Amino acid sequence: MSTIALKVDVDTYRGTLEGVPSLMAALEKVGARATFLFSLGPDHTGRAIKRVLRRGFLAKVQRTSVLRHYGLRTLLYGVLLPGPRIGRRCEAVLREVAARGFEVGVHTWDHVKWQDGVARAGAAWTRRQLWLARAEFERIFGRVPQVHGAAGWQVNRFVPSLEAQAGFRYASDTRGTGPFIPVIDGCEVAVPQLPTTLPTLDELIGRADLRGIDPIDHLLTLTASVRDHVFTLHAELEGGALRADFARLLEGWAARGTRLTDLGTYAAAFDCARLPRCRIESGCLPGRSGRLAQQGQVVL
Repeated sequence: MSTIALKVDVDTYRGTLEGVPSLMAALEKVGARATFLFSLGPDHTGRAIKRVLRRGFLAKVQRTSVLRHYGLRTLLYGVLLPGPRIGRRCEAVLREVAARGFEVGVHTWDHVKWQDGVARAGAAWTRRQLWLARAEFERIFGRVPQVHGAAGWQVNRFVPSLEAQAGFRYASDTRGTGPFIPVIDGCEVAVPQLPTTLPTLDELIGRADLRGIDPIDHLLTLTASVRDHVFTLHAELEGGALRADFARLLEGWAARGTRLTDLGTYAAAFDCARLPRCRIESGCLPGRSGRLAQQGQVVL
């Protein structure tokens, strides 16, 4: 039987208030577990406009209808409107997720700031952003977070060791083919990576190379063989305008008997001593603008 670990990236204030409850209902309907990773600081989504010059960004905007999924107000946060503090404004929703038995963890403090800045940042900047998010998580949930998933799959050479210092037991910061132990500057870091192994729904929508194949059908085909995966979804998309599509995907997996679980349960099933030791590299993926962290060459 295959296992698919579901990872929910919650990027925005609107996604937290509206998308998260919708996703919990959809998951509970089929008895699925998932890990919800929260952005906990200010919602500055509007500042992402500076990505307009990034290769592939405008094409993605046109394919996925950013205004439809995020809403005009969200796209003004941090530009013409002050960015709401998600952790403080949404405490009740966040605590409800944990109370209903879902795993909760850290996505980021300021999503746009991390996604656009971490690749070029130093250790002090990176540490401050991680520690801000960790402190807010502790304030809300009364415990140290166990899992971190970097915003936009963006990291630098300092992130893995800082995750270890912060007390994270496992992380999902990368794209790749399966769990691995990261090797940075020739040294192993004892925080296993659980990379996203499947394309996200927004990476498949409107792709010309799919030649009209429905994205849900494509994902069901990719997961037809018996092997484990990590699938990342977004509260703003699958919890919003794409909720019916996601429900169909869940039903398709459930009908096959696929085990739909969270990252913590997935991580507990393997022996870290047997995992490959791999570099983290930067690369591009179809349907995704810019470069992102990927599982690299096996080195140890």
